[in-house]
Amino acid sequence: MARYSGSLCRLCRRERVKLFLKGERCYTPKCPFERGRGYPPGQHGKMRGGKITDYGMQLREKQKLKRIYGLVEKQFRNCFYKAERMKGITGENLLVTLERRLDNVVFRLGFATSRQAARQLVAHRHFKVNGKIVDRPSFLAKVGELVELKEKSRSNTHIQEALGLAQQRGLAPWLELDAQNFRGKIVTLPTREQLTDIVVKEQLVVELYSK
Repeated sequence: MARYSGSLCRLCRRERVKLFLKGERCYTPKCPFERGRGYPPGQHGKMRGGKITDYGMQLREKQKLKRIYGLVEKQFRNCFYKAERMKGITGENLLVTLERRLDNVVFRLGFATSRQAARQLVAHRHFKVNGKIVDRPSFLAKVGELVELKEKSRSNTHIQEALGLAQQRGLAPWLELDAQNFRGKIVTLPTREQLTDIVVKEQLVVELYSK
């Protein structure tokens, strides 16, 4: 499946907000936003502006959300349709569905410094769910399911470093981590208030797809 392979920092600059796509680098002075380059890329990036239409605002919010979770259009649209069929507020259901993806759970637990790295670890069969290897990043983990790193992968220095950095920043309140045994699980589904790092107006995404 086609996937964006260009500069991740350009995506953040295009959306004019930090999407934290490059893991630890986003927290350092090397981040373009920290160096005063928080404007769209390109020769005329600084001059972009003016009035934006309602459709333009909806599109930008959708693009932000897609880029945060690293999905292509078809994957993102499928997540939206699942959220639409669920009871409750569609926008919040969409966020919860995206958070339940296995690559995101691995990232949130701290086994990887970015969702992109977590997706690669899952695809390379480093993780088990309830004792069975799962290599699909799109797998939707349920409340109570145990996500565990394979024993052969526990000596991986990148994973150990990522765990150390994640523990310094703290764990999401809806997750539980047993770092010594390299395992964790979803204790409860996240609420919108807990997803403070997802700076997106999800209702605009719902309006875009509801046309």
